[in-house]
Amino acid sequence: MSGTSSLGPAPDALELAALLCSRVCHDLISPVGAIVNGLEVIDDNPKPEDRDFALDLIRKSAKTASARLQFCRLAFGAAGSAGAQIDLGDAQAMAKGHIEDGKVTLTWNLPRLLMPKNRVKLLLNMLVIAQQTIPRGGTLTIDPVGEGETMSFRITSAGLNARVPQNIVDIIGSTSAAVDAHAVQPYYTRLLAQACGLTVKLALEGETVVVSAS
Repeated sequence: MSGTSSLGPAPDALELAALLCSRVCHDLISPVGAIVNGLEVIDDNPKPEDRDFALDLIRKSAKTASARLQFCRLAFGAAGSAGAQIDLGDAQAMAKGHIEDGKVTLTWNLPRLLMPKNRVKLLLNMLVIAQQTIPRGGTLTIDPVGEGETMSFRITSAGLNARVPQNIVDIIGSTSAAVDAHAVQPYYTRLLAQACGLTVKLALEGETVVVSAS
């Protein structure tokens, strides 16, 4: 993502849609490619142990691809009509399926209630940003700020060498930043926050990083 914080024109609606599609494809290419590789092994009439390995690879990769698709549909997609609400319980299930990968675990302290879809989409995108602050893995703890439909969120990232990525800070804090497929996710997070009347911030607090919306 280097070089994405330079000033430049914001993408128009068509370019933003294309960049988000590129981001989703990037998330899916690895597990889908692994499924193809597993099928090729099976097509080559492998030894029983190789066949078992290939089938295990296909199962795990299909599960990963499904979890990422469901998460992206909620985090980046329309997620219902304008004004629709989303159950935070559903968001929790999608987040756990996508983010908990053996390196990162979620501690979800939010109540189960219906919230405006843009706030839920904002939460999921904040989780993606928070995950990038602990590259070696750790724990993401999600706490509510306020209550009801106007509730916002505070995510605390704890892990070895937790850090605040300056490029992400620049993108979510800039009103004019050059955006490519790597930078579109934090840029989209900023747009979601603006739609909710909020601002996303990253701050180092001791050995943890806090991603908050207020």
